[in-house]
Amino acid sequence: MSRILAIDYGQKRTGLAVTDPLQIIANGLTTVATAQLEAFILDYVKREQVERIVVGLPRQNSGEYSENMRRITPFVNRLKKLLPTMPVEMTDERFTSVLAHRTMLEAGLKKKDRQNKALVDEISACIILQSYMEARRSSPGALPPHFSL
Repeated sequence: MSRILAIDYGQKRTGLAVTDPLQIIANGLTTVATAQLEAFILDYVKREQVERIVVGLPRQNSGEYSENMRRITPFVNRLKKLLPTMPVEMTDERFTSVLAHRTMLEAGLKKKDRQNKALVDEISACIILQSYMEARRSSPGALPPHFSL
């Protein structure tokens, strides 16, 4: 099998997470400067077998898209052109930052570590990926609610 790569896209930096090759566990991969994101992804998919890419879909509590969607849409469109055979999906990322902070608290990280925005972004990407995988497992053959551009 191949890995699934998840992206928590941000204006300045982007968190990345990836599954193991058997798609059992989601692990934080890294955080990269968003300006370097496309090059990083292209290099990563050359080195590793990646089945699909999952991008966090930014929604507000009301269900409307957040302001970050205006940056994500062009990114996803460029990604699809750069990797035309790679499925690129979007899945709801609401509350991932809140969950990331909660996870850091529960893990006993010190306040200084919890303020590390890059770590929050990486953990958020991991949460996006984990929820995507859980939704796939709970409905075999069906994909979680997502958005296609």
